[in-house]
Amino acid sequence: MKERIFNIANSGEFEALALDIFRYQAENCPPYKEYLDLIGVTASKVKDIYSIPMLPIELFKSHTVYSSTSEPQIIFTSSATTGLTPSKHYVADLKLYERDFTDSFRLFYGDIESWSIYGLLPNYLQRQGSSLVYMVDRLIEQCGSGGFYLNNYKELLSDMASDSKPKILLGVTYALLDLAEQFAPKLTNTIVMETGGMKGYREEMAKSQLHSYLCSVFGVETIHSEYGMAELMSQCYSTADGVFTTPPWMKILIRDINDPFARLEYNRRGAIDIIDLGNIDSCSFIATQDAGRALNENQFIIEGRVNSADIRGCNLLVQQ
Repeated sequence: MKERIFNIANSGEFEALALDIFRYQAENCPPYKEYLDLIGVTASKVKDIYSIPMLPIELFKSHTVYSSTSEPQIIFTSSATTGLTPSKHYVADLKLYERDFTDSFRLFYGDIESWSIYGLLPNYLQRQGSSLVYMVDRLIEQCGSGGFYLNNYKELLSDMASDSKPKILLGVTYALLDLAEQFAPKLTNTIVMETGGMKGYREEMAKSQLHSYLCSVFGVETIHSEYGMAELMSQCYSTADGVFTTPPWMKILIRDINDPFARLEYNRRGAIDIIDLGNIDSCSFIATQDAGRALNENQFIIEGRVNSADIRGCNLLVQQ
């Protein structure tokens, strides 16, 4: 099944593979199997992807969400506020993860070798187990140019200025704001890509306000964004206006906040469910706490977070 993931040509192939993976994980991922039993769903009776129950993402904190028979090669962890439990994503096959983020990058940005990637990810670098750091490190290696930077902004700007290749500055949001406020550099031949939010270092800002400010300071036309998380193998990218596009092996569905088994149509705000076929060795069907809208079959917008107190009926295992 793994080779089929990155060769999906249409929605029919996606649905067929998603149903195959669902039936496999319904038997081989213990927390998912238990969840399906609790809500009374029989895997063989599920006939379409819109009827597949989504596993609450909180279970990556409290359970071993894993469906492979082999020992995990790595455990990725989420960032967490002091005292809170991080999520853990047990990864059976690092080659699959590398294929996933490499193919996805190429879909959106073309040949990796033609870019230099500069990672401004201080809080991710200062902890262990970041899937984002692993991804960016491997992409930099494939580029052959770029690097990671903590708070050494002068060195970052000097290295970028002397680099003649097209560049991607991939930064956690608060660090990009720090760079903008302290140096206000005008960047040339550069895509600015934000990810990760404020991480408690600053007050959250509306995306439109944030992007408008960064465009003005950095002298770029648009701000790109990367959407991913420790619980996912795959990433989505936005090239403008906060509209994210999924790779062919990923799909976003919107659920009613008050009824986790009800699906909403395009352009209706609700909670985001994700089908990520790259998660074949964990669970590919995840109910997140992000809120947003699906615009069409492969594009969506993030519009904040869902208050966990408002989630009804999909937290059975979390409460145990």
